[in-house]
Amino acid sequence: MKKIIYTLLVLGITCTAWAQENVYPVQKQEGPVFIQNGTVHVGNGQVLNNASVEIRDGKITAVGSNLSAPGGATIIDVKGKHVYPGLILSSSNLGLIEVNSVRATVDATEIGEFNSSIRALVAYNTDSKVINTLKSNGITHANIVPAGGTISGSSSVVQLDAWNWEDAAYATDNGMHMNMPALYSRPNRFAAFLGGPQGPQQDPIKRGLEQIEEIKVFFREAKAYHAQPQHASKNLKFEAVSGLFSKKQKLYIHCDVVREILAAIDFKNEFGFDIVLMGASESYQVADLLKKNEIPVILSQMHALPTLADDGVDQPYALPAQLQKAGVLFAINDEDGQHRGKNLPFNAGTAVAYGLSKEQALSAITLNAATILGIGDRTGSIERGKDGNVVISEGDILDMRSSNISLVMIQGRIVSLNDKHKQLYERYKHKYGLK
Repeated sequence: MKKIIYTLLVLGITCTAWAQENVYPVQKQEGPVFIQNGTVHVGNGQVLNNASVEIRDGKITAVGSNLSAPGGATIIDVKGKHVYPGLILSSSNLGLIEVNSVRATVDATEIGEFNSSIRALVAYNTDSKVINTLKSNGITHANIVPAGGTISGSSSVVQLDAWNWEDAAYATDNGMHMNMPALYSRPNRFAAFLGGPQGPQQDPIKRGLEQIEEIKVFFREAKAYHAQPQHASKNLKFEAVSGLFSKKQKLYIHCDVVREILAAIDFKNEFGFDIVLMGASESYQVADLLKKNEIPVILSQMHALPTLADDGVDQPYALPAQLQKAGVLFAINDEDGQHRGKNLPFNAGTAVAYGLSKEQALSAITLNAATILGIGDRTGSIERGKDGNVVISEGDILDMRSSNISLVMIQGRIVSLNDKHKQLYERYKHKYGLK
């Protein structure tokens, strides 16, 4: 009977909501859920065959073989299917930008250079049509990151089934984002057509170093501000970076080439911040140094051209395996502006073709990502005591040919997998009389 009720529930969620406005966030989990007979990919490198997962009150309460379903549980038989932790998008403008080419739907940047007081979370739009398309690919959480300026503001991790940003908040303002000034020449490809000389008109490295010093002055002043027990008036910009000095926040530095990475390490050495590198396409060249300084990396977009002209054309694909070999903690991400993060699992699949094992690639979009974002004690793997963030796929989740997500749970709640793409697919099937 429980299996029948579950089937009707899923059909009701996924098939009757023909308008996305009628796709509601799900209420708190009621009663235990027992997933049985599946291949469980824990997320930490382990794979459990013919195993079961018990979820109660939004938490994973048991994982393993030879488990018995508790009384009154909703039983989900997944024989022949794969059970994964919810995937994590480590950096995204999800909910801040709806359509890149429509200015009125873009709310990812703020005017000014030092915007530490800006909070991306309060601008997060839970009604975005993009969000549900990510859940359909097994993504349950995303780190919402502001852009622009030198210091862009704070990011927050959200879960993707919520009424508003308050409901969505999973880890609030736990990261501050800084754009490292460019320390390499970027020639102007169009200068010849405009009748001017090619290349920059000033030394880009000199200008970059000057800007880095300006950033250091800001943090030195902020440190002095926080050393004072009382203030005549509050400085919002300095108040916003207090978490960096108390280690409640991490400083996410967006950079690419080796010079910029070395400058980022210098910030860690001078201020003692917990540093995370964002992008860091040249990080393989200083992987040993990153390992020594315990600096993790979030790779921004693997399906891209190399940063520098003399890099191998497949360097972005090989980078994860190079960092894995060096022992550097890293996460794979998807920041492409076209598919908006949906290809996250397939980016990880590409890394498998270039040297990672499948379980290492899975960890790069689950447990590694959770650890870097500071939520590894709550999610990122299917382990007892963690949130019931679980994805069931009929095939390999890293392979776009076989991946077919049939169920997603966020904190024990079976969420809707309906989205705008599916609605349009059904609409035009009906229009043209296709079965």
